[in-house]
Formats: sequence, C-alpha cells, structure tokens
Amino acid sequence: MDRYKITAKKFFGHLRTITRHRHKVMMHCFKAGIFRQGLRHDLSKYSPVEFMTGARYYQGTRSPNEAERETIGYSVAWIHHKGRNPHHFEYWTDYNLTTRQVEPVPMPKKYVVEMFCDRVAASKIYNGASYTDADSIEYYYREKSRRLHPDTAKDIELLLNMLKDKGEKETFRYIRKVYNKK
Repeated sequence: MDRYKITAKKFFGHLRTITRHRHKVMMHCFKAGIFRQGLRHDLSKYSPVEFMTGARYYQGTRSPNEAERETIGYSVAWIHHKGRNPHHFEYWTDYNLTTRQVEPVPMPKKYVVEMFCDRVAASKIYNGASYTDADSIEYYYREKSRRLHPDTAKDIELLLNMLKDKGEKETFRYIRKVYNKK
C-alpha cells in the first residue's frame, strides 16, 4: 500500500499536471469561442475527493483514475468528476421510460466543443513532444466501446477528424464560425 502513499513529489506532480491541463483546455476553449466554459473547466479536480485521489495514484503518464480502478475496482474521483462536469459524455445519460434503462442523450453543442478541447489538451499533456493532431481521434477510436449518443458521436468525430486532417487552426476557425452557430 506504500506505493499509494501521497508523497510531496506525487502531490506536486499531480497539481502541476492538472493545472497544465486546465490551462491548455482554457486556451483551446478561448480559441473555440467558449470563454466562460474555459474559465470553469475542471475546477472540481481541485476538490478534496478528486485531488487527493489524483495525488495518491499519480504516475504522470496516465490518468490516476485508471490506477484507482485497478486497485479498488472503480474510481471515486471519476464518479465525482463526471457528475459535475457536463463536457463529459457520461454526464449526459438519463433513464429511458420505454427501455427502462439508463441511456445516453445528446450533448449540447457547447459541451461537445469543450469535450473536444479537453481531449486535445489531454493528448498534448500525455503525449508531450510526440503529440500529433491525429492522437485525439486515435485515442477516441481505441475507447469507442463507450456509449455516446449517436448525435454526440457524429459531432465529436467530425471535430476530431477535422483536427487530424486540417489541423488546429482550421478546426478552431470552423468551431467558431460554423459549429457554434448551429
């Protein structure tokens, strides 16, 4: 259990990682024209339940939530985070009266844009100098078994593929001038 002890190195490493990520997402949100969302992005990561878990399981190369899942079978930090941050598709589920199951519902476009900004920033942080504009869509396809509403999947795939094919500048221009206006 000592490997999950919170050391100063893990505490400050996690603080530095989430702050770098948050600032990168903010810059992307500003480029996308969603300023308020950029300023509020991921503030819950600084709450005790999310921050202390992140520091405990910090490794610097992947999400600490994965290590928490491997250790206890689920992630308390993720359950807290996804319930407070509407840029995660997991937030957008509801009980369907017909099927009697919890199912994905369409995400509002402004949160799809924030999700895009979040995914691109995470790819940049975790891949570092080896980052390419294709990284975010490749990660998305590796994780596609997750359940998104078909409309949400279509929208995020459009943006991530545009990033891969046309680059950041053109994608953010499209988001500001076309996508946000829909």
